[in-house]
Amino acid sequence: MDAALRIPPLSDAIEDIEIRLLLEALHQRYHYDFRNYAQASIRRRLKQARQQLGLPSFSAMQEALLHNEAMLPRLLGYLTVQVSDMFRDPSYFQAIREKVIPHLRTYPSLKIWIAGCSGGEELYSFVILFREEGLEDRTIFYATDISQDALETASRGIYSLDRIKGFTENHRLSGGKSSLSDYYTTGYGGAVFDKSLRDRVVFSDHSLVTDAVFSEMHLISCRNVLIYFNRELQDRAVGLFRESLVRGGYLGLGSKENLRFSAHAEGFTDFVRAEKIYQRREG
Repeated sequence: MDAALRIPPLSDAIEDIEIRLLLEALHQRYHYDFRNYAQASIRRRLKQARQQLGLPSFSAMQEALLHNEAMLPRLLGYLTVQVSDMFRDPSYFQAIREKVIPHLRTYPSLKIWIAGCSGGEELYSFVILFREEGLEDRTIFYATDISQDALETASRGIYSLDRIKGFTENHRLSGGKSSLSDYYTTGYGGAVFDKSLRDRVVFSDHSLVTDAVFSEMHLISCRNVLIYFNRELQDRAVGLFRESLVRGGYLGLGSKENLRFSAHAEGFTDFVRAEKIYQRREG
């Protein structure tokens, strides 16, 4: 790296001030609110962005963000990066298939919300699962994320071929009733998932930090998102999910997440404890 761009040693105290001002500028200028995200995660991602973008300080990043709109999608790419797989944690999807689906069959129509859908891997996992269980035709799937790039990736449904072996094994372990190859063709240097899987999908820009509820949901899956929030923001998100669910609706979280210390814990019961699947209380 050029000497002029070498990141100077800054004290943690000065970095903390710079990061707070940067996040405030991001919120005030573009209405993306990361101020209550877990600070260790935000600091790590911002440091990576600063190094990759060749900026000498977070203050320089703030100046670039305020005066150059092209900086926004580049920075969001670092702040919202999520790693996922189709049928990630197969036992979670097996529990959905075996424990939750029998209850969902009793509804004439269904609304499913994949919150923080990232590149769409979890979305397609749910659509395929519901197709295999004969529920796709009565279901609307809402796939949301704060990143437009993530939503565009999800809406394309194209994944590199080197990931398909893992996707296929996860699908099998989740109790898949068909071959995953039934749902994609190869092309464009990757696996292109059938466009019919998106026929009943609504893609939407949505922030768990600032936006309102999606009403009358029967199942919400939000996995490995809350771990990036502080306690206040976690409580807001869980409250949003509770208000969005029908009575008796289901909430699925990531393996490292739970409702134990949530302000809304009393609004849910454990449904499949090992897989972090909860049910909204009837009352």
